[in-house]
Amino acid sequence: MLTDAQRNEYAAKGYTWPIPVLSADEAAHYRERFEAYERRHGGWYELSKGQKLYLLQTWVAELVADKRVIESVADVLGEDVFCWGTSLFVKEAQSTSYVSWHQDSTYWGLSSADVVTAWIALSPATLESGCMKMVPGGAEREQLPHSDTLASENLLTRGQEIQVEVDDAQAEFAVLAPGEMSLHNIRTIHASEPNNSDDRRIGVAIRYIAPHVKQINAPDDSAWLVRGVDRYHHFIHETPPKADMDDAALAEHKRIMQLRQGVLYRGVDGKPAHV
Repeated sequence: MLTDAQRNEYAAKGYTWPIPVLSADEAAHYRERFEAYERRHGGWYELSKGQKLYLLQTWVAELVADKRVIESVADVLGEDVFCWGTSLFVKEAQSTSYVSWHQDSTYWGLSSADVVTAWIALSPATLESGCMKMVPGGAEREQLPHSDTLASENLLTRGQEIQVEVDDAQAEFAVLAPGEMSLHNIRTIHASEPNNSDDRRIGVAIRYIAPHVKQINAPDDSAWLVRGVDRYHHFIHETPPKADMDDAALAEHKRIMQLRQGVLYRGVDGKPAHV
């Protein structure tokens, strides 16, 4: 649950942090579950690109449905909440990977700005490790033009970046300890620099939406109702997995991701960097 100061900051700037949601031990536990998967399967990339990891991995589903996370999200979205997607952002130690200045709203095809990303740190997110930086301005900010760079070092799906100049002097840095969370609005301008530290920077980004939001870039889309009721029926309802990567989960994830790829890569010119 957010404090009054955090609610006011989110309303004024389009973001707020730090929000404690996990203990340090819990964050370490989730990191270990993720890295154990890597050790068994030889890397994280194949897992990360799916975007709806909560349909494949029980540890991600647990994070998505954690009441401490959802209570904070409900403070800005309202009592009824869908999870629309997740992204796993891993910057290896001494990595050149980065995220360019962008707005999440650019290619998601969602009809309203009642969309918030909860970004949960599983390792230290510091200036040295390339934490997020954001420019004040949330739901009231206009949609800015973007271009697709398809840059391989850019962690975004298209390597997209804002086509107008962003004043770096306005940026605030979302420094987070493991287990802390930031919230930012779909229209908030944000980016992050390479990881110059000796540890990986691992973050789980969870995209939550209010049920009245519609998908306007495709005839169908899906989401997981994690709190309250769905009075609008704009999204196909999803079900989290009973076990990691079981056959039913893999089949459902494949079907759902065929819908989602049509949204995220609609109109892309060239091969996306991360598919």
